[in-house]
Amino acid sequence: MANMIFIPREGEGERRVAASADTVKRLTGLGFDLVVEAGAGARSGILDSDYETAGARIGTVADAASADIVLKVNRPGADEISRYKSGAAVFASMDPYGNEAALAAMARAGLTTFALELMPRITRAQSMDVLSSQANLAGYRAVIDAAHEYGRALPMMMTAAGTVPAAKVFVMGAGVAGLQAIATARRLGAIVTATDVRPAAKEQVASLGAKFIAVEDDEFKAAETAGGYAKQMSEAYQAKQAALVAEHIAKQDIVITTALIPGRPAPRLVTRAMLAAMKPGSVAVDLAVERGGNIEGSVKGSVATVEGVTVIGYDNVPGRVAASASALYAKNLFAFLETMVDKETKTFSINADDELVKATMLTQGGKVVHPNFAEAALAAEAAPADPAAAEPLRDPAGAAPPAEEAVKPKRTRKAPAKATPDKKEEL
Repeated sequence: MANMIFIPREGEGERRVAASADTVKRLTGLGFDLVVEAGAGARSGILDSDYETAGARIGTVADAASADIVLKVNRPGADEISRYKSGAAVFASMDPYGNEAALAAMARAGLTTFALELMPRITRAQSMDVLSSQANLAGYRAVIDAAHEYGRALPMMMTAAGTVPAAKVFVMGAGVAGLQAIATARRLGAIVTATDVRPAAKEQVASLGAKFIAVEDDEFKAAETAGGYAKQMSEAYQAKQAALVAEHIAKQDIVITTALIPGRPAPRLVTRAMLAAMKPGSVAVDLAVERGGNIEGSVKGSVATVEGVTVIGYDNVPGRVAASASALYAKNLFAFLETMVDKETKTFSINADDELVKATMLTQGGKVVHPNFAEAALAAEAAPADPAAAEPLRDPAGAAPPAEEAVKPKRTRKAPAKATPDKKEEL
């Protein structure tokens, strides 16, 4: 009997869906039975009839109880967990940091769960990298949202009536979202500068036609972990960098911030004093607002006016490009799930020794098994909290999202000779 996969309609505020018509067809070809909850893809422009044509059956939320595998965008809430059968495998962006009570709840339910945002940065897993796919779209959308709020044109325009100067855009954080923001702003004709604490980012920024801004001292040259993440900088360096940034921001029209450190609150990069120094009509976009924000005064889910600057704090930014985000996310999911299927027998099995499984599996057999969260989950069990109280972040950051970022955590391998924002090597 074939394993049944259930694709639910995500909760309010989430426009993305975990399967496209294309991935449904491909999963069916691997031997799975697909059931898609009615209306699951509507907010991403995918009709129920599209899924049916691809080989899925349209069902209801009650079908979740029969599912061997559940594919989701966000971590399931308490009500969803109660519907799943013990032993079911759940794949989603789980937002595990700080949400150990929710992980414990999934373990108690007997679920085998996978956090896609923990996918290791290895060549084999590039096609499964949900943080990169979603952060790319977050960076693009950040520029579009900024241009919408900005009361002037971005490119220089020479007309018979006079010349419109090009807008100056400053991108803080050159991970996936930041690089895409740079590329998009450049395509729209803006003068772009960018900063990051990782030395490898300098070449990437330059390759996209932007100018790099940073205090390039000895600490800066060592400001990257072996895994490519940004290190926490010393207070002395932060003070020097803040002074440089404050002077630079005062001359900018648009500022976009994308900086996140995995498992920690977003670093504060832009203060009210910096915003106050900007010109009237300036715009700032905070892509880290779901983790506390890089910009002082940014409001999650809102556009606020702070010191005369329009500060955009939309959450779930990839979801603002839902059709594209769903298509990419679904392909990431399929690529991971495909590794667990024997192509000849078309049987699904989880190999606990696989490096991808080790990196992403959170719970199995009634326990939180991921070493980064097991101890904290035990503590949460001693004082259980309502798992629904911790709203899962939708990113990535990207956003996760990274995200970096809804937004993806900033991490990279060695920079290639030329960086393009949709390549894994640039993260």
